[in-house]
Amino acid sequence: MGTTIKNLAPANVWKHFYSLTQIPRPSGQMKEVVAFVESFGKELGLPTKTDSCGNVVICKPATSGYENRPTIILQGHLDMVPQKNSDTNFDFSKDPIDAYIDGDWVKAKGTTLGADNGIGVAAAMAVLEDKTLQHGPVEALFTIDEETGMDGALGTRQGFITGTILLNMDSEDEGELYVGCAGGADLNILFQYKDDTSIPEGDIAVKLSITGLKGGHSGVDINLGRANANKLMFRFLKDAVQNFGARLSSIDGGSLRNAIPREAFAVITIPGDDEVDVLWEMISEYQDLYNSEYARVEENIKFTAEKVDLPETLIPEEIQDALINAVIGCPNGVERMLSDFPDTVETSSNLAIIKSSEGLIDIKILARSASETKKEALCSSLESVFSLAGAKVEFGSSYPGWDPDIQSPILATMKRVHKELFGTEPEIKVMHAGLECGIIMSNIPGLDVVSFGPTIKNPHSPDERVNVPAVENFWKLLVETLKQA
Repeated sequence: MGTTIKNLAPANVWKHFYSLTQIPRPSGQMKEVVAFVESFGKELGLPTKTDSCGNVVICKPATSGYENRPTIILQGHLDMVPQKNSDTNFDFSKDPIDAYIDGDWVKAKGTTLGADNGIGVAAAMAVLEDKTLQHGPVEALFTIDEETGMDGALGTRQGFITGTILLNMDSEDEGELYVGCAGGADLNILFQYKDDTSIPEGDIAVKLSITGLKGGHSGVDINLGRANANKLMFRFLKDAVQNFGARLSSIDGGSLRNAIPREAFAVITIPGDDEVDVLWEMISEYQDLYNSEYARVEENIKFTAEKVDLPETLIPEEIQDALINAVIGCPNGVERMLSDFPDTVETSSNLAIIKSSEGLIDIKILARSASETKKEALCSSLESVFSLAGAKVEFGSSYPGWDPDIQSPILATMKRVHKELFGTEPEIKVMHAGLECGIIMSNIPGLDVVSFGPTIKNPHSPDERVNVPAVENFWKLLVETLKQA
């Protein structure tokens, strides 16, 4: 069924996207896809080079009569977010994506599709291959590991690329041109403890599961008010501890720092079978409550429980209580909107991962802001919450945002081209998600930058889908921009 996407228009984009779906390319596993892109450039006879970071650039000379035009960099990232439904049997390290057509959309069976940013990469490949296009010099820059820390963008250096205009093809709404984005900072939080092996006789163990949430991109979708599975789980856990004497044995919520958690699982113990029916009733009430609270946002939140074998250890009570209180108090979601772009989030946080293992609870948060000072203030707030709870807080990767330039020459060109092609003015926007533009611009000052792309819904989740007509319009806008820039 996946091969049918190769028959979509524009065929030269979709054939390359199909090829990318056949190559496992989760973030951190870049060797095969980097080799694929290198081979592609060399087979076309175009200058191809790879930097020490693993980024690839393929250079295509100007067509006749366009030699004096500025060099345009077409940039996309090679990696994809590996998310799947819990009931989907899939190995991102080796299995090809099973893409299929559903009306005007292309989706994947039970997994992320990788249109983020596979469509942008495929479009750059199509430009490199197509000898009928008219354009100045082109440099196609393929960066690595964008989704887990912007590694490729952080590794870019002057000289590796020489262009003065950068078209980032990683935006996800047709008819919108992005001229700014948020910066981000990773927080890594650790509770360390000695396992409690004392479990009272007669206790029973219950596995709690929260599933069915939409999740999504923690930048693009954070303004939608979707539920965070970790927050829902710990809201219940606090009640269960206070009213049932529940003890927490393990927690496993969320899977990626930049994805809103869709699922969370916990194992608890409670004293004796007498409380089971009451606990089951309480879980059903919480499920109804969550679905009521998120009725216009989520579709079917599932909160279930099942008896399981007693665990060998418990999280010590003082650590359990500190963890629960810290998670309940942790800022999550939208903090502030941009005053100049009132529909755009300025500052947010995503309580992404909470995972316990032997003697450890590991928590990962991604803070975002278009303001460096607001980002620092949010990080300080998050640090304070978990430090007061006795956790160790460390700051990981941090990357700058991209300050808008509405006087940008390439923006003016693209606005004009969009009006000529489609008869409408594009919307000029700032994205709350982190784009590689800000980082590349900080490494290579003076670039004139716009980000655009086709409509992609629910990136970073198994509900990811890309709109077919939007891909065709995206291609038209790219081709005409290259011609007129």
